[in-house]
Amino acid sequence: MRDLSGVFKAYDIRGIVGEQLDADVVRDIGAAFARQVLGERGAIVIGHDMRASSPELASAFADGALREGADVVMIGLASTDMLYYASGSLDLPGAMFTASHNPAKYNGIKLCRAGAAPVGQDTGLTDIQREVEAGTEPTPGARPGTLSTRDLLHDYVAYLRGLVDLSGSRPLRVVVDAGNGMGGHTVPAVFDGLPIDVVPMYFELDGTFPNHEANPLDPKNIVDLRAKVLEVGADAGLAFDGDADRCFVVDERGEPVPPSAITALVATRELAKDPGGTIIHNLITSKAVPEIVAEHGGKPVRTRVGHSFIKAEMATTGAIFGGEHSAHYYFRDFWKADTGMLAAMHVLAALGEQDGPLSTLTSAYSRYAASGEINSTVGDQAGRMAAVKDAFAARDGVRADELDGLTVELPGGGWFNLRPSNTEPLLRLNVEAADDSAVAALRDEVLAIVRA
Repeated sequence: MRDLSGVFKAYDIRGIVGEQLDADVVRDIGAAFARQVLGERGAIVIGHDMRASSPELASAFADGALREGADVVMIGLASTDMLYYASGSLDLPGAMFTASHNPAKYNGIKLCRAGAAPVGQDTGLTDIQREVEAGTEPTPGARPGTLSTRDLLHDYVAYLRGLVDLSGSRPLRVVVDAGNGMGGHTVPAVFDGLPIDVVPMYFELDGTFPNHEANPLDPKNIVDLRAKVLEVGADAGLAFDGDADRCFVVDERGEPVPPSAITALVATRELAKDPGGTIIHNLITSKAVPEIVAEHGGKPVRTRVGHSFIKAEMATTGAIFGGEHSAHYYFRDFWKADTGMLAAMHVLAALGEQDGPLSTLTSAYSRYAASGEINSTVGDQAGRMAAVKDAFAARDGVRADELDGLTVELPGGGWFNLRPSNTEPLLRLNVEAADDSAVAALRDEVLAIVRA
């Protein structure tokens, strides 16, 4: 019996190609997914990124699905949000082959149901794992499905442009670092013919990532972008991760704009279109986000970290937009799925509608200092969490909750969240306070307990 516990994650499937994932395993995953969704839809749409292994694995998945009687629509090279567009617009379940920002030796599968509805551990992924591990035989008498191909890039572009109109923007020069990922495929099409002068960096599709990791969350991977923005006098810089579903922004000074500020900025734009709407934010985004949402007449709703929780809350509340500290941005008008491209278009539209620099525009949405995420390797996660909780519980005016890890709010406005990693022996700390010195003091106090 296979053991696939190392590759089936909370939200997707991911592992080292040739060791944990190969064509045989993926073929069986495709068959299991087809059996799961055939009662809902008769076809599956499949896309893949630029990794060397992606075409073969996508083809193997298709073979497994076809064997079970599902029709398959192959859309070829795609960003993850382009696959979500395909799933939403065609109303079909989907499979995207990518390992996002992971190194070249990895690959993976992001699955969704029709309308880009997420598939996670509690919504089908565990059942697929169980079937594949058990080696379930093909369905007897199943008539093979049919295979077709479609090019949806231009339809995807037209849909995004219908949501954010950049045609009337003042001319902008924007440096874009695609990190040799799928942004190199989608960005030229999205901005073609618009008053946006794109200065490209690393647009060549190359799954070996020869220039830097396609993970803009790590500061070292946006060093080149920041320098290029200053060199060419750009109005802004954008950095996409490997599958281009996340987008990071730097301003005209080459300074990173916090994803929380982008969340607040986009939220105000969505609320202008839909007054009184609900905005989702995870519990690690800045407290400026719910403040600004409320000030603009919206209803902020706080949720756990992770796209399945965001999407579930959006479905429950009818939210118009959601944002995470990790630069995932979710839109009701994009089937509640995340798309970094649409968020980037909102930022450029806001910038192009006025004459000031991006730093001035976004400063209105950045009210507090933050530590960023700090990881600590610990052997006893539960014990260290309990020690931190006990240390702060006795203080006057302290409020704590355990919606996701431990969140502690202190008198005076400072707060922190401490939560365990699902996959590693780590505790992740995020701190926010009025200024850098207050952040440093609170950070050091918590870390002293965590690392004792």
